[in-house]
Amino acid sequence: MSRIPEVLKEQVDRIAEAIIYLYTESRRLTKDQAAKVGLTGPQLTVVKILDELGDLSLSELSDRIRAQNSTVTGIVDRMEREGLVDRKRSAEDRRVVHIQLTDKGQKLARGLNFEPFSIFRHAIQQALEPQELLQLLGLLDKLAKWVRTEVEGESTGERTKKRASNDDD
Repeated sequence: MSRIPEVLKEQVDRIAEAIIYLYTESRRLTKDQAAKVGLTGPQLTVVKILDELGDLSLSELSDRIRAQNSTVTGIVDRMEREGLVDRKRSAEDRRVVHIQLTDKGQKLARGLNFEPFSIFRHAIQQALEPQELLQLLGLLDKLAKWVRTEVEGESTGERTKKRASNDDD
């Protein structure tokens, strides 16, 4: 049962359209910027994240770009072959591998004008009052958590159904 009254359907649609527009525009800008320097969009994102945050473990990097570890491993493999990143085992926990930019990767990062971040940061800072920013952050976090829970629930449910189906064979 929907928590939103039917009379607000138009507003719900407008919110969904705005989110999709912002996502699509971000992807387009990232892809355009990445192509200028011979990278893919995800590779560009990894370069900028590592430049801004420093070395990250594979899991931390996966969380930051909202991708599975196996996907990020493939991205990092290609970037390592290009000499943009290195892997370094943690001294504290040998199971943990940190990803770090090489000198080549740092040089590339410093030369990038990563438009989606700067465009959206500027828009947020100019269009919203501080209280609105905090409200938006809370609401987006709530939406992201709900979507994440639903997607993980569906994935788990599908795996469970497949296992049960295979057990019947």
